[in-house]
Amino acid sequence: MSHLFTPLSIGKLELENRIVIAPMCQYSAANGKFTAWHDMHLGNLAQSGAGLLIIEATAIEPEGRITYGDVGLWDDETEAALGKTITAVRSHSDMPIAIQLAHAGRKASCEKPWDGGGAIAPDHKNGWQVVAPSTVPFRAGDPEPEALSTSRIREIVQSFADATKRADRLGIDAIEVHAAHGYLLHQFLSPHSNKRQDDYGGSLENRMRIVIEVYDAVRAAFDPSKPVGIRISASDWVEGGWDIDQSVQLARVLKERGCDFIDVSSGGLHIDQKIPLGPNYQVPFAERIKSETGMITIAVGLITEPEQAEAIVFTGQADAIALARGILYDPRWPWHAAAALGAEVKAANQYLRCQPRTLKKLFG
Repeated sequence: MSHLFTPLSIGKLELENRIVIAPMCQYSAANGKFTAWHDMHLGNLAQSGAGLLIIEATAIEPEGRITYGDVGLWDDETEAALGKTITAVRSHSDMPIAIQLAHAGRKASCEKPWDGGGAIAPDHKNGWQVVAPSTVPFRAGDPEPEALSTSRIREIVQSFADATKRADRLGIDAIEVHAAHGYLLHQFLSPHSNKRQDDYGGSLENRMRIVIEVYDAVRAAFDPSKPVGIRISASDWVEGGWDIDQSVQLARVLKERGCDFIDVSSGGLHIDQKIPLGPNYQVPFAERIKSETGMITIAVGLITEPEQAEAIVFTGQADAIALARGILYDPRWPWHAAAALGAEVKAANQYLRCQPRTLKKLFG
């Protein structure tokens, strides 16, 4: 029996298999609102046979968007737009749906990737003033971020809670707090971007403070029967930055507070990062966090082959694997993995007749 296609319980949420669709920004929103593109995009992925679909990084306030094309969940209009998309997707799929709540911090106010992705000045029609732990821009020449006051930090924490309440009203099955890839919460964690001298800077305890406050606020605002997890970058891949040792300590603190899962990525904080790209290059981070904390872990990063994914979960390096670019390229990756591993996968009734004649039990 394939381990990749065995069930996984995350809190009280039951997944049919251990394939997770990672959150992937589409830069296709209208003033923060989900559009018909998202209906089509997420509806397609919800027919993939994966165990869990995580909606892309969703900003908890307008200033938290990476680009002016990002989705958000900060008012009644954005909530209604997401609700429409959720209704469309769920009308033809019972796949569990999570959402990643995020704030981009100093990496906000950018062009869409296909327009270059560069920082946009605050006085540009599509730009705004970015914020961060300290006045350290992501790149030399980028607009200088405004250092957050403690009162603004409290407002942002509350905005995470408010967005969580909206997600809960829409019936979202799980929340993932985005503390990775150089965005706001990661900016507080890393000494390279956090130069504060108050309770939110300096020591590891202080740098972790906002992440813990956000987790606690989200946990308190969400249905207690539903899981809340976090995505982190386990390393900045830069000397003197955030690293795996600190990541393990953060995971321990979160585990003690009831965090249900940790999605382990890396990088995105510093332009001088040196990432040794290759298959499974981030899996050792997930493996160490899992072994030292016992948390349910999701491994990501250049996991492309069914046998590769099977080995990760079979050997206990992680409890699940997440696909991003790979499942955009092949939206039926879980079908093909099940075929390769001799497993079964769910398919919609409308697709049952496409089952290959040599795979009589692929769709059960």
